[in-house]
Amino acid sequence: MSRTFAALRVRNFRLWAGGQLLSLIGTWMQAIAQGWLILELSGSGVVLGLVVAAQFLPVLLLGPYGGLIADRVPKRRLLMVTQSALAVLALGLGLLTITGAVRIWMVFGFALAFGLVNTVDNPGRQSFVPEMVDRPLVRNAVTLNSVMVNSSRALGPAVAGVLVATVGVGVCFLINAASFAAVLVALALMRESELFAGEPVARERGQLRQGLRYVRRTPGLLVPLLMMALVGTLAYEFQVVLPLMAQVTLGGGAEAYGFMTSAMGAGAVVGGLAIATWARTGLGPLTVAAFAFGVAILAAAAMPTLSTELAVLALVGAASTGFLATGNATLQLTSEPRFRGRVMALWSVTFLGSTPIGGPIVGFVAEYFGPRYALGLGGVACLLAGVLGLLFLRRIPHAERRIDESA
Repeated sequence: MSRTFAALRVRNFRLWAGGQLLSLIGTWMQAIAQGWLILELSGSGVVLGLVVAAQFLPVLLLGPYGGLIADRVPKRRLLMVTQSALAVLALGLGLLTITGAVRIWMVFGFALAFGLVNTVDNPGRQSFVPEMVDRPLVRNAVTLNSVMVNSSRALGPAVAGVLVATVGVGVCFLINAASFAAVLVALALMRESELFAGEPVARERGQLRQGLRYVRRTPGLLVPLLMMALVGTLAYEFQVVLPLMAQVTLGGGAEAYGFMTSAMGAGAVVGGLAIATWARTGLGPLTVAAFAFGVAILAAAAMPTLSTELAVLALVGAASTGFLATGNATLQLTSEPRFRGRVMALWSVTFLGSTPIGGPIVGFVAEYFGPRYALGLGGVACLLAGVLGLLFLRRIPHAERRIDESA
């Protein structure tokens, strides 16, 4: 247990963990509510995919610039600005929804605005985690951060499903707006003297190209990013395919969708705690995680009933955490601190920014061939990513196959 929760001995990380957990519960509630709102307004899987794509389009187009900002600005100060902006946007969408004034074009606009803020917020949050703990605790902190994300995914969607069915989607947006206060308080209470922050990168010409060249010449960074690009484009489109799976394939409503997402979150928590204790970092473990993720998704695509679907989605959640946490920690520990913001921005581009490409594709497959085929497409993508990892495993330096966190 002391090894599993080692990073929580650090005061600043404890504050971050508590604030993030509360805030992310609200974020997942909003994700469920937004998906259901789009289906209520349009009734189309393609439109759902397009709205999700709009939310992540800025990450795809501007992600590297967001990472450069994260390298140039003190991350604690940066996050206080971005988290405040996200709270204001959630409040605005909530007020429009509960008053009945919301229209589909407005949802598109808010999705795009959320994406613009997240272009800077995502690399800032990712690269801030190693600044709260010393290097030997980085992998543990990154994994526990993933556990927090998935703990919130276990609770937030279930609560959202009940609220959507009883009082409507607008309340979920308002709760999310209020939840950002937890992160802002945590950031304000941190002791800056106890952060392991390097000096912000001074502004100079060519810094974006420097970051891209650094990744290109470092196989231990490039290959995991290529694997994530494949998986992120076609596998991590659950907010597109699961609402349709619940509604069309399994004949359920918002509650079923919430329970499906919660099942993934519950499995991810258990898997994440195991990873925090025993997992290793590097291309080898990441390749194994990709294969496990693919097999789990393919099994979920074949399940005939809601009860069996929930059981297998728990395995999908555990495998998802394994892949994400291993890939994230691999990049954090392989990259030099002065490039970390730009590297993690590329991680956000491959993970979130690929959604404008994958979201409409998966939405199209789900609407015209069926949600099972759309889910299975993601499973195949994971298996192909595992094959890619195997092909490059022997070509990279031995030290980058499994990384020693204490080095």
